Order: sequence, then C-alpha cells, then structure tokens
Amino acid sequence: METRRGKSFYILAAVFIAYVLFLSGPMFAIFVLSFQGPEGGLTFPMNGVSLQWFYKVFEGNGVVNIGAAFKRSLALGAVVMLITVVLSVAAGMAFRKGFKGAAVLFYTAIASLIMPSIITSLGIALEFRLFDDVMINHANELGLGWFAEGWTTAMGLFTSGLGAHLTWTLPFGLLIMFAIFNRFDGRLEEAARDLGATPWQTFRYVVLPIILPSVVGIGLFGFTLSWDELARSSQAIGSVNTLPLELQGLTTTVTKPDIYALGTLTSAVSFLVIFLALFIIQFLQARQRRHGSDAGKGLV
Repeated sequence: METRRGKSFYILAAVFIAYVLFLSGPMFAIFVLSFQGPEGGLTFPMNGVSLQWFYKVFEGNGVVNIGAAFKRSLALGAVVMLITVVLSVAAGMAFRKGFKGAAVLFYTAIASLIMPSIITSLGIALEFRLFDDVMINHANELGLGWFAEGWTTAMGLFTSGLGAHLTWTLPFGLLIMFAIFNRFDGRLEEAARDLGATPWQTFRYVVLPIILPSVVGIGLFGFTLSWDELARSSQAIGSVNTLPLELQGLTTTVTKPDIYALGTLTSAVSFLVIFLALFIIQFLQARQRRHGSDAGKGLV
C-alpha cells in the first residue's frame, strides 16, 4: 500500500525549493546577463544577445590582465591539487601505524581550519617579510651575500601563495583520508603480504585501487578550494594576483557585463572540474565492481 504524503511534506519541499532558488538565483542571473548584447548593461532587461563580453574578458580591462590571472589560477590550482593529494595519501598511510607525537601533529595540521583566513594570510606574509629582511640586511653576515645579491622578495605565486593555499586544502585532504582508512579492511593487505607482495606492491595493487575514488575527491577539493580562494591569497600572494583577487578589484570599477562573463567563465571551470572528477569516480567504482564480480565468478 502506498503511503500518502501529508501537507507538511509539501510545505517543507516548497521551503527547500525557495531556499535553493535564493542561493542559486543570483548565480543564474549572472550567467544570463553575461550574454548581453553590445549595448547591454548590468541589469535586466537584456539588450540583445552576443558573446562580445567573453571576448572582452581576455582583452584586459585597463591595467588588469584577466587572461594572465586566469592562467595563474589554473597553474596554482593544479599544483595545489597535486601536492594535496600526495601529502594527504602519505599522511593517511603514516597515521595508520601510529607514532609518537601523532596527536600533536594532527591537531597542528588541522588548526588552520579554525583560524580566520585573513589572519593565516597575514602570518604567512609576515614570515616571508622577516626572511626577506634577513636576506637583504644580514646576508653578508651569514655568508650568503652571493646568493642575496639583487634580492627583492621570496613572496610569490608558488612560494608564499602556495603555502597559504595548502593551509586550506591539506586539512580537508587529511580528514578525508582518515575517514577512508578508518573503514579500510586491513585483511586485504595481510593477504597480499602472505602472497609475497612487497610494501610498495601492496600499496600499488591493493590499497591504491580501493582508495582511488576518494583520492580523486581529494584532488577535486584541492583544486576548487584553491581556484576560489580569496582571503588567504590577499596578503601572501606576492606581486601578482590570482583570478579571484583580480575579480575583487574589478567589482569596484567595472560598469559593463564583462564582469559577468568573467564570473561565468570561472564558474564553468569549477563545474568542469567537478563533473570530470565525478565521472572519474563513477568509472573507478564501476571498474572495482566489475573486477569484484569477475573475481567472484572465478571462485565458483
């Protein structure tokens, strides 16, 4: 017998739909307005339809080079993703065995999650400024005069900027790996070792294929968190800007729909990475089920 839904279900469903529309409505409005015609403005109604504002984005806006900022954010996001995946998997494997000081190291690693992002950015910037001061004023005393000749700053996209982004992405990667290994069946590794597999072979052929969908998820987290990060980049990025910083600067000066076109492009990259990651995860899970089914048939 079918159970009829009460009025409360429809009321709650309507509230949920209204909430989703409230959150996503502005985003969809920006997507639509980015296709304004050449004479269009920042508000409805639309004045024609064109792709002009997407071309304008990469032509630059004054002294702002959006194309270069776009490429910088892509490159930084890719490096952050790779480092986050490697360190998270390595840490997850290490913490399974337990070691002296593991608890202190764990809480230190995730402490940045509870610290205000702007404070983290300022702290990293201060560290690098202190290092710059040592190199500029005391390099000769330390016997590093040859190295510090012409020194300006160590701050940059892949130094202080990379460190700032990793303080945001690594804790998420660690927590995901801990959750995965907490329910990992260690008997599979024991069976591999009983069959003569080395530690590397056990990891390569047993552990990694099982955790690979989660590793892809960590990579997704690493890229998207870095791609959209603003506060942690604001003080620590150095002399160049990432795309979110350029976008923040443009919001105070742009009076044409090219700012909406930029928002549409950045969102498209995020959605592309998300869907690609989901596709890879589904593919890996399907392959695992297929291999498991084949192994079961072989035992019959």
